[in-house]
Amino acid sequence: MESLVPVIGRDAEREQLARFVAAGEGQALVLRGETGVGKSALLDQAAHLAARTGQVVIRAAGVEAESGLPLAGLHQLLHPLLPTVDSLDEVHRTVFDAAFGRGRGKPPSVMSLGIAVLDLLSLAASTRPLLLVLDDGQWLDASSVAVLGFAGRRLTGGSVKLLVGLRSDTPSDFDTAALPELPLQALPDEAARALLDHHHPDLAQGVRELVLDRARGNPLALLELPAHALGGAAHPLSAPADLATADCLGLRDASLPLPRRLHQVYGSRLDRLGGRVREELLRGALDGVGAARGAPPAPGVRQYRMRDAEEAVAAGLLEVDPASGDFVFRHPLIRSTVVQSATPNQRRAAHAVLARVHHDDIERRATHLAAATVDPDDEVAKALEAAADSATRRGGAVAAMTWLTRAAELSESPGERSRRLGDAAFVAGHAGLFDQARLLVRGDRAPDTDDPPVSVLTSAYRALFEDGDVRHTHRQVSATIACVRARAPRESSDVLVRLVNLLLAIDQYAGDAAQWEETRSLLDSLGESLPPRSHVYGDAWGDVVRHGAGVRERVEAEFAGLADLDPWDISRLGVAAYHVDTLSQYRQHLQHTVDRHSETGFVRTSMTTLHLVMLDQMAVGEWEEAERTGQRDLELTTSHGYALLAHHTRAYLGLLAALRGDTDRARELQAAVDAWARPRGVGFLTQIADAIGTTADLAAGDYEAAYLHAIGITPPGVFEPYAHQASRTLLDLVEAALHTGRTEQARTHALAAREAGLPGISPRLALLTYGALAMTATDPGEADRYHERAEQAPSAARFPFELARIRLAHGIRLRHTRGPKEARPLLLRAAEAFERLGALPWAERAQGELRASGVAARAPSAQPGELTWQERRIADLAAIGLTNKEIGERMRLSPRTVSSHLYRVFPKLGITSRAALHDALARLEEDGDR
Repeated sequence: MESLVPVIGRDAEREQLARFVAAGEGQALVLRGETGVGKSALLDQAAHLAARTGQVVIRAAGVEAESGLPLAGLHQLLHPLLPTVDSLDEVHRTVFDAAFGRGRGKPPSVMSLGIAVLDLLSLAASTRPLLLVLDDGQWLDASSVAVLGFAGRRLTGGSVKLLVGLRSDTPSDFDTAALPELPLQALPDEAARALLDHHHPDLAQGVRELVLDRARGNPLALLELPAHALGGAAHPLSAPADLATADCLGLRDASLPLPRRLHQVYGSRLDRLGGRVREELLRGALDGVGAARGAPPAPGVRQYRMRDAEEAVAAGLLEVDPASGDFVFRHPLIRSTVVQSATPNQRRAAHAVLARVHHDDIERRATHLAAATVDPDDEVAKALEAAADSATRRGGAVAAMTWLTRAAELSESPGERSRRLGDAAFVAGHAGLFDQARLLVRGDRAPDTDDPPVSVLTSAYRALFEDGDVRHTHRQVSATIACVRARAPRESSDVLVRLVNLLLAIDQYAGDAAQWEETRSLLDSLGESLPPRSHVYGDAWGDVVRHGAGVRERVEAEFAGLADLDPWDISRLGVAAYHVDTLSQYRQHLQHTVDRHSETGFVRTSMTTLHLVMLDQMAVGEWEEAERTGQRDLELTTSHGYALLAHHTRAYLGLLAALRGDTDRARELQAAVDAWARPRGVGFLTQIADAIGTTADLAAGDYEAAYLHAIGITPPGVFEPYAHQASRTLLDLVEAALHTGRTEQARTHALAAREAGLPGISPRLALLTYGALAMTATDPGEADRYHERAEQAPSAARFPFELARIRLAHGIRLRHTRGPKEARPLLLRAAEAFERLGALPWAERAQGELRASGVAARAPSAQPGELTWQERRIADLAAIGLTNKEIGERMRLSPRTVSSHLYRVFPKLGITSRAALHDALARLEEDGDR
């Protein structure tokens, strides 16, 4: 197929593309320019050059009709390579099966799918270099862009290249993909004249000057504006009299935008076609036919094929693709002209035909059914609901909301219409689209009536997350639940469950005992009309000390049905897992949810899930990663205006700073969180603020201040009802009390933890309880027994900071009661742990105790040259900024195994944090060169 726009006047761009194609290393490049500026011609040139040099070239193009279908663009681009998927490992085969509907697994995250794509491309390019050419990238769906952006930024080191063409006058998700760009400007005057003279040498001088002026250096306009006179003759304009024709083409009107001029040109040709041919073109245009030059049709993917359209070829609207023999449009503007020229009835008829063509593709069929149907039709509405469910599982929040809204419009009964609008608003809320959610519920409200439940749900969500309103929203949602129950006392419904779950979230943030008692009574009265998950949330989120028994097992049982969980269910169950300290068990699922939804899906849900990932990173000692996760979440929450979640993130960043001994930053964040949360009554955050103060004071050695902060959360000997930090700060209160001479209060608090059954609630609480009992025991034998129980507590190693504190305290005790020799092993292990974590004040304290026991300052435990090959590879990847999960994906290791290797690497290199890896490895190279 010849290129539509000859390559004239593009010497610099052609030279840069030639270097790109000839480069020995993988890379990505984006060609960006206005419509008709010649992007496709340059892409053709690059593809031809690559094929001539023995590279494999795969071509695809974005299709506006598919821009709402998650992963449709990626499927089109990778389709020629999909048979190769069977040669990948089982993990990546499963990823592709789930992404493209070949299996029933959970849809993969952007990261996991991106890594699988990199693996597939690497395999495909193992024998010959591979060039991927993507035209009209602005029409690619958001999910595909996210994956290709991820992969495109990581092509270095391979033999795969990605070349993308984008319109600069159309917004695109590629705009934020951070890929290198080559901007295409209009042709300079000399090149524009050369192009026009080459194709229209006999053009009358007056018309020639008008075309040059109106085309403004745009190659497509230079080719098309003078191409045909109106009236059907295919003769070039060649005489001054043809200036009248120029008037008909709009050339005299300087204000007419260039795309509109071209639409007039293409529209005039379209008008001369027969009705049946125009119908063929309309069906092809609405189905995105002819998007990819030279790309073979994808086997197994049903698409409309235009037939008997030779008349349109003669008119310069279509051409025949030599690869497939199918009719394709010569330019995307022709497609849009065909659609704009059709009447509404013609478009609906075409969509109806296309819905039948795609009868076995749930989402494509829904797209056409939605456009083809005018009157209410419950069967169509059900089909759109099914498509929305499919989109939700694939991370397509906007598509799901759109289909549910259209399903509501096509509902035959008011009840079904309200339910579907409520579902659409619910999805919009979790996608962070509160304005759209509010408009949806407003459309369901009858004049002079009370707010419907879905409206209350939306407004309360917004008030909670944008302003931290936990008082009015509690009253509002509670009253609405009462009204819903009064109408149908024994019935459960989606809206009732959503209201109850929102009420639980409100009360968790409020941390108010009176509100919680009221809500617990409500939960008891609703009984089995609520799903088991809601009762899990109620027991875990409220008062884990009094209601946490058995929650671990219930959370595990719910996660067992992961394939049936929506993103918000995964997030909520993750919150429950946090309260019983089993987040690590579900980290993979949580990270998966974040990767899938933070960029293209349920953004609001991903904010909470990022909190959970950060909390687990803090718990297991991945503090550098936790800092990055927290900063990512802070950027996400602030950019969307979620003040509650932004301050929630600041609270965790403050707690992390306090753990590391950065007391100035910790106190700054503590003050910001407390000043915002306390006036609003957001007890969840004020408790974390007090915990920041306690931790920072302990790090600074100000034990009196630490004790005062700790008893602000709960007094010694009791665990304040519905104060979630009461049990979490058990060790803090005990240690502060001991250091200030309050031994009785410390012992009372440790015994209260045992009596409350904290060891049976969570592994971390077991560790803290046994550690507190060991610290406060007056009998040395009892102290040893409880210390041993702490050491042997299930998953104690998963909480390295707490375990190191317990070892330090017991080591100090042993030094005073049995002498330095007995104390040294524990003190050394504590010091090593604090150094690995980057808890500098604690490390210095442990080193001081070691010196007091007769041990000099500890040198690194091994020499740099002792790194194993695997340790060195992991260290190299960590030094360039990859997370443990990304390293694990590359090396086929679990994130936990990566973390363990890094813990061994740090002391070998004489460092205590990831930030120091780059310099340490550089020194290692220098030493090796000597």
